[in-house]
Amino acid sequence: MDAVQAGFWVVVLLVVLAILFDFMNGFHDAANSIATVVSTGVLKPHQAVAFAATFNFIAIFIFHLSVAATIGKGIVQPDVVDHQVVFGALIGAISWNVITWYYGIPSSSSHALIGGIVGATIAKAGSGALIASGIWKTVAFILISPALGFLLGSLLMVAVAWICRGASPLRVDNWFRRLQLLSAGMYSLGHGGNDAQKTIGIIWMLLIGSGYASANDHMPPAWTIWLCYIAIALGTMFGGWRIVKTMGQKITKLKPVGGFCAETGGALTLFLATLLGVPVSTTHTITGAIVGVGSVQRASAVRWGVAGNIVWAWIFTIPASAFIGGVFYLIGHALL
Repeated sequence: MDAVQAGFWVVVLLVVLAILFDFMNGFHDAANSIATVVSTGVLKPHQAVAFAATFNFIAIFIFHLSVAATIGKGIVQPDVVDHQVVFGALIGAISWNVITWYYGIPSSSSHALIGGIVGATIAKAGSGALIASGIWKTVAFILISPALGFLLGSLLMVAVAWICRGASPLRVDNWFRRLQLLSAGMYSLGHGGNDAQKTIGIIWMLLIGSGYASANDHMPPAWTIWLCYIAIALGTMFGGWRIVKTMGQKITKLKPVGGFCAETGGALTLFLATLLGVPVSTTHTITGAIVGVGSVQRASAVRWGVAGNIVWAWIFTIPASAFIGGVFYLIGHALL
């Protein structure tokens, strides 16, 4: 086998690894899409995962590839990317996802991927190879996305309380059991639209670095788009049940009205981020919205200790996945 053929098969293997990451992303983040609708009893778990997976896939027809462009061409200088960098980035992200999934911690697959890319790039070429604007935009939304989710979730909760102030609790509950299907669909749409594009972006990065695509292309090959949306929908279908309990029950106890407000606030945040091309964390976003909804009821309704543990996972995600990504870049450099 000559060098060209060997390089081709390395690219194929890395694409398969990226699709595996996308599947795991859906599996890991399934709880973000379905936790509220399950915890409020509006849908049974198996119904909720099928519902969320469907909307994850429908996002392919709605959102432009702004997030994919940020990942593919806006984080690292294209001429620095090679097989080893992508290998390190993917292993860094996948490893951190597995660790946090095992312990039931709702960490960010998005920031694990960013961390893996950053760590592998620094291991190869130093921090000068990073594109500061893309990095800082992503880092800023670590704070902005949960804060915006918190703000929108709490404002929606206040608005709904004012609008429904004369209605009986039973009637309000019946209304919002129906409306929560709409909000859950919106949130799953935002989840698919933002998260599938992250994997599209890293495959695009790989294709540019290996010469199978040009940095001047406005879009990646169509097959990458279809594969990534299918993979994230299948991952969601199988679901991350270890995390559902944390997101849906341990932070605060939700009723249908609270679930509707949290999901709607989270969905609006994701729509905005995807429009701006920012790869945000669906985990951060929905957690902020759930905490916002719970805090409107009363501060004690939120289990702040659980929320605090989740925040620590956010803080460590990029450094931990960057370290793993850097180590596996060096391993990949020796093997690939």
